[in-house]
Amino acid sequence: MKESFLTKLGISTDAAVTVLLVLVVVFLALMVFWLVKYIKISRGYDLFMRGKDASSLENTISGLIGRVEKLEQLEKADKDVMRLFNRSLVNSYQKVAVIRYNAFEGMGGQSSFVLAMLDLNNNGFLLNVIHSRNTCYTYLKEIKEGQAEVVLGNEERMALMQAVKKKDRFFDPDEEVLESE
Repeated sequence: MKESFLTKLGISTDAAVTVLLVLVVVFLALMVFWLVKYIKISRGYDLFMRGKDASSLENTISGLIGRVEKLEQLEKADKDVMRLFNRSLVNSYQKVAVIRYNAFEGMGGQSSFVLAMLDLNNNGFLLNVIHSRNTCYTYLKEIKEGQAEVVLGNEERMALMQAVKKKDRFFDPDEEVLESE
């Protein structure tokens, strides 16, 4: 009896048939999977193309492109408006700091405080309110470019430093207002 090719390789015929059957089953499963995917894509394509010819499809695409261009123009206009708003906020008080403290010994509750309010250029004021048992004193000190023209107390300096350190997250003074392409 003549030896088969598989027996020369040391593989039994039963094992080879089993491996080939498994491969056939795997390939059939893959074929079914890809067939289902193809049918889904084909249905979507048929639904998209139903009742359309080349000119109506071209009109649909050009209409969508026009809408996208309008949206891009609106986005640019919105960005420009936001930049203008941010520039107008330069002179508004944006940097605020509060320091609470006890002005007098024996007074609890830290009822005295310093309020620092500055704009983007560090111009503004310090409001120092000192509470005692019998009365309340209020002092207002003007701040120009982060500096006071009068001597500041420790709490006032702390409030001023905290306010000056704050940065504006939205405004860049060097940014151009209108975009150009």
